[in-house]
Amino acid sequence: MIDFHFAPTPNGWKVAIMLEECGLEHRAILMRLTEGDQFKPEFLEISPNAKMPAILDHDNAGDPVSVFESGAILIYLAEKAGRFMPTDPLGRKETLEWLFWQAGNQGPMAGQLSHFVNYAPEGEAYARKRYAGEYDRNLGVLERRLRGRQYILGEYSIVDMMAFPWVFIAKPLGVSLDAFPNVAAWRERIKNREAVKRAIDLFKDQQNRGEQNASNNNILFNQGAGHILADRN
Repeated sequence: MIDFHFAPTPNGWKVAIMLEECGLEHRAILMRLTEGDQFKPEFLEISPNAKMPAILDHDNAGDPVSVFESGAILIYLAEKAGRFMPTDPLGRKETLEWLFWQAGNQGPMAGQLSHFVNYAPEGEAYARKRYAGEYDRNLGVLERRLRGRQYILGEYSIVDMMAFPWVFIAKPLGVSLDAFPNVAAWRERIKNREAVKRAIDLFKDQQNRGEQNASNNNILFNQGAGHILADRN
């Protein structure tokens, strides 16, 4: 059994998709981020960065294994299940490249754009322009990569699961995919997979649709070291 600490966000969907695709036995534990579940000491033991998703895998001979950061979780689950990740050296190299691209570029830029579009609409115009431009640039990277390919590595893999969620919500971010036909077709292929549908619908009624914003919730936003070190005494 895998304890899956989850909130219905693009980052949470990445791992939810993998668990559904592999049919791994798991228990989804809803993280109430606006109430500070991510800063509870027991969760920090699993996820030192106080972010979800995170997993605790009880299906081991020894002690349960905790894994945090979505890219690391996807690699762990792919190796555990023996699915959705190439095993040859070149394929593994490409997998890591595109996972790091998502973790270091597409994800953070999309996340910042989402913040200013959905949670801080009063934010400076420069910030929205900056992150909208970076989101657009990363769509261009993905569009070019998908030329002549159905999926990022050719075959459906954890790389697609990692990158899909932030493209799935392009419209709510105010972005059209009309200029990115390869990306739009790729998004449609993934969106229609049954496992992906189940993952996206997980705790769907608990999604934060902008009700919380940067000015009215200092647990979810405006964090500092004090949130992590609250138990240091």
